Formats: sequence, C-alpha cells, structure tokens
Amino acid sequence: MKIRSKIDKNFLYFFNQGKSLNSYEIFGSHNVYDEDNNPIGCEFVLYAPNAKQVELVGSFNEFTRGQIYLEKLDDSGVWYYYYDGNIDGASYKYVITTNDGKELFKADPYGFRTDLRPLTNSRVYDYSGYKWNDDVWMYTRPKTYDQPVLIYELHLGSWQRTPEGEFLNYVEIAERLVYYLEEFGYTHVEIMPVYEHPLDASWGYQGTSYYAPTARFGEPKDFMKLVDILHQHGYGVIMDWVPGHICKDSHGLYMFDGTPLYDYSSTEYRENVEWGTANLDLGKGITRSFLYSNAMYYLKNFHVDGFRVDAVSNIIYHLGNTNIGENRGAIEFMREISNILFAYDDRILFMAEDSSQYPGVTKPSGIGGLGFNYKWDMGWMNDTLTYFKLDPIYRKYHHDKITFSMMYYYNEQFVLPFSHDEVVHMKGSLLNKMPGDYWQKFANYRLLLGYMLTHPGKKLLFMGNEFAPFSEWAFAKELDWHLHQYPSHDAFSRYFKEFSQIYKNEKSLFELDYSYDGFKYIDADNKDLSLFIFARYAKDKKDHVVVVMNCTPNTYFSYRVGVPGNHYYYELMNSDRDIYGGSNKINPKKLRAWKGEAHNESHHVDMTIPPLGIVVLKNIPMPPRKKKNKK
Repeated sequence: MKIRSKIDKNFLYFFNQGKSLNSYEIFGSHNVYDEDNNPIGCEFVLYAPNAKQVELVGSFNEFTRGQIYLEKLDDSGVWYYYYDGNIDGASYKYVITTNDGKELFKADPYGFRTDLRPLTNSRVYDYSGYKWNDDVWMYTRPKTYDQPVLIYELHLGSWQRTPEGEFLNYVEIAERLVYYLEEFGYTHVEIMPVYEHPLDASWGYQGTSYYAPTARFGEPKDFMKLVDILHQHGYGVIMDWVPGHICKDSHGLYMFDGTPLYDYSSTEYRENVEWGTANLDLGKGITRSFLYSNAMYYLKNFHVDGFRVDAVSNIIYHLGNTNIGENRGAIEFMREISNILFAYDDRILFMAEDSSQYPGVTKPSGIGGLGFNYKWDMGWMNDTLTYFKLDPIYRKYHHDKITFSMMYYYNEQFVLPFSHDEVVHMKGSLLNKMPGDYWQKFANYRLLLGYMLTHPGKKLLFMGNEFAPFSEWAFAKELDWHLHQYPSHDAFSRYFKEFSQIYKNEKSLFELDYSYDGFKYIDADNKDLSLFIFARYAKDKKDHVVVVMNCTPNTYFSYRVGVPGNHYYYELMNSDRDIYGGSNKINPKKLRAWKGEAHNESHHVDMTIPPLGIVVLKNIPMPPRKKKNKK
C-alpha cells in the first residue's frame, strides 16, 4: 500500500492534535517495492502548510530546478510526489517558496539519512530490514532501580580515532568499546546526540535532522549494529536527546515553511540568544507528534534503552528563566512523553539533565510529577566539586558541601554526574581541579571518584576520566590514550577498574539507592578533621559496608570508628594502597568490632585512616561462640 492512501482525515487529526506516534511512517521519503522486493519508485511526503510551492531537487535530476513539483493534498498542509524509478540512496532537498516569495532550501525533517557534512542534503534510505541479534538483552534485561548503573558518557568523534586522525565508524567503535566497558566495569553507554548536526563543535546538541543518525560514522544501519553489539555483550545504550531547541541553520527545522512551524511564534520565547539556537514550541500539536514519533522511532527501530533529555530547566521554564514563568505546554509534553515511553517499555531509563528546583521531576505524571525515572543531581556535582577544589586546610569551613546532599536526596531518584560539561570551556579536567602537588592531586581524585561510587544513586562519568587526564576534553581529537604509559595514570586506571567491580558486586552499594534504609551517616559532623563516615545497606540489612573518607593529608592511627553491630570487618577498598599510587596506610588484617559506644553505635573498630583517602569496610558476621563444657 502506498503512503498516499494512508494520509486520511484520521491520521491528520491525530498528527495535528499531537497524538501521532508514528508520523515517520508517513512523512519523509519512502521506497516503493515490487513483488520481488526491488525498489521501483519513491514517495516524498512533506508537511508544509504555509508553503506556496514545494519543489524537489536531487541527484536524480542533478539538482536541476523547474522539473519536479510536489502536489498539495487539499488544505491539510501535506505535499506529495511519487518518483517513478529506483532512486534508493539518492540525495535530495526541498525548495520551499513562501507566501512572501522567498525560496528556502530545506532538508527533509523526516529524512532517515543525510549526506556527510558540509553537505546538508537528505538521502533516500530504507531503515527497515536490519537483522537483530540482541533477543537475550531485549527480553531479559531487568529494571535498573535496584541494580548497579555506571554510565560511560561517550562522544563518538573523540573517543578513539584512526592513526591518521580520522573518525572510526559505528561498527569499529562498537567492536573496541565492548572490551573497554568490560575492563572498566561500566554497565551502560550514554551517547551524546547521535542525530545529524552541521557543526562538529556543537557536539550534536544543535540538531537539524532528528531522524538521521549522523553520517560522520556511517549509515543508520551501522548505528543499529553498534547498539546490537553492545546489547549482545550486556551493555545498555542511552541516547542523548534534545527536544527543547534546534539549530538555526537555514536547511533545518527553523522557520521551516517561512513561518515558525515547529518553533515559537513569539520571538521572545523562540530565540535562545545565549546558545544561538531556537526553542521548539512543545505545546504545538505537530511539534509534539514530531518528537513523540522521533523517540518511538529510536526505541522501536534502533533498540535504544532510553534517553537523557538535555536542558530540562530550559524546557520547564521559558528560556530557563524562573522569573518568566513555567512553560505549561512543555511541562505537559514531558508528562505525556513519559507516559508514551513507559507504556512501550517500563524498563527504559528516562533521565532529566535538570539544574532547576522544580519538584517531582522523577515522580509519575499521574501524581503530578514530570514522569522521568532519573534526574541528574547537578547540586551534588556542584557542591562536591566546590568542596574538592579547596585546599584541605579550608575544607572544614565548607563541611556542609558534602553532607548537604542527603538533606534532599530522597526527593528524587538521582544520577550522580561528572559529565562533559565539567571538563570543557577552560574549566580544566577533573584531575586538574584537585588541589595540592602531583601526589595530592591523584590522591584527591581517587577520593573524589570513590565518593561518587559509594554515595547513593546511579553514576555517570564522562569518557577519559577513568584514567585521570590532566588536559580538558577536546572534541577535535581522540582521548589522551598515551597517558596509560605513565605510572600514576596507569595506577589510577587500576584503582577505578577494581573499585567499579566492587560497586557492581557489592549489593549494599546499589540495592537500596532510593530507600531510607540504604544509607546512614555514622559521623557527619567532624568538621575539624574533615572526616565523613557512613554505612550503606543491602536489602538484607546484615549485609552492609562502612565508608570512611578523610579529606585531609593527615593520617589517623588507631582511630575509633563506630560500626553497626558485632562483626568483623575487612578492607574491601583502600584508595591509599601503593598499587594505586598511595602511601600504603592500610588495615591489612581483619578488624574486630569491640563492644563500646562510638558515634552513637554500640560497637567500634580501631583502624588506620589514610591521608586523602577513602576506605570501604565490609562486614563479616562474627562466628557464634562455642558453649563451655561445664563438666
């Protein structure tokens, strides 16, 4: 059945009302096949209600003007053309004549493939037919709430490159990436915006063709292959998604038919001057249908496991400005799309990158929440980095920067992010933010990431930070892989690999991430020594760890630490071990919990607390005492 026969009043009603979830099956360019599955024609369908005329140019007619004109189907705003002949893979563009006589050369909003930049054409492409091999993952993966989640934030263009400095393709990246993820203990990959964008320096956040995975790394089915390979090895794939704003380049969605078709009619709300972008009007029916369908397109056809939604504060409030007021249309959009996504698959990760204090971001939409199931804890990230940048001598005056996170933690379901935003634009790398000499920088950095791995919440780390680069991220080259040859970086890599495996295997560090039963401060008030001591619990409360953080360069010997109950404890992790580059102030033997109150606990251990270090103590149940034989 040809596409044209599907364009009826029912479809157009749902599309205009913002209720279409499959508009990509109608709009765009679609091959027509004969009974032997050979392409014999192509249907071009475009929504441009305010266009006076729409012309089609492409490689099939050498982009010659004046030959092919689309037909406007009644007053619905839909334009149509059937090309007789096989033009699979052809490049094309629409030339839209506006009512005031301007001519706009536009890429297809629903184009499934594009030419490689600097070209801006769409291409005829059939995204169907890929043979998936990820059934085990798709049918058996669990919900993540009580599972370990350690996300590797990935920029495809600057992770690894060829010896000549060229991009690897999607499949080459996947084949290398799976072994790297296993080595460092990650559970998921979050890929920075995948869909087509004109400028490398935007990192994908200023998109033009939402339905076309960027041509920089291959064709769309190669991206499917990347997801497939990752799934086969047990790794989830999260897609960075930007529904709030678009690139203003002339070939994109901006002022598409000479009018703000997808964006705001009001210049005040449309123009995002700070970012040089235009804001989409998420209250419009056609914009909602475009974006709802886009999310479903990637879930159904590319098997992605969820979305990280960029700049949510800029969506909740007009231009991100609380003084202007809430954007009610956008808020309803977020609630509705969460209903759509979780109805399709309730195991997805739907994460908000939100710096606002808007309540209920991770509460279900049915009780007034926005409907996300995770939110980046930007407050935790800012407070933590503010604290760790301080010289240890001043940290006692800012003790609450660390303890404050647990004051609000249970309001949402948080992800703890150290993302790309913290290592660009002259902010320096995470390692270079640390104070002190060379040794102290690495010790502080081990402490920082150890704190992230033991604090309640899921985790996200931007690529490269697992081997402690001194340089901030540069999108135009690959990561500083040569650093592995240097002892301090190699030792840090070993530390992160081993700590991430502990995180993944120690149930007390993830099972009760969002339960009051999962965390307890043992000592949150020792400002003068800059010590933080807390316990993490598994669902089986007998299974727990005690975490001791020392944020000064002093060593504390025979320090009394309160512990929950009568147990033995052993060091599951000590960031000061010499194999990690530390000074080896460790507790090599089992520590016995002695009866006697400390930190309001009934028992205590006497331990060595290393300088600028984090220690994780694992409990071992005390063996039962043997009964004395009275005889």
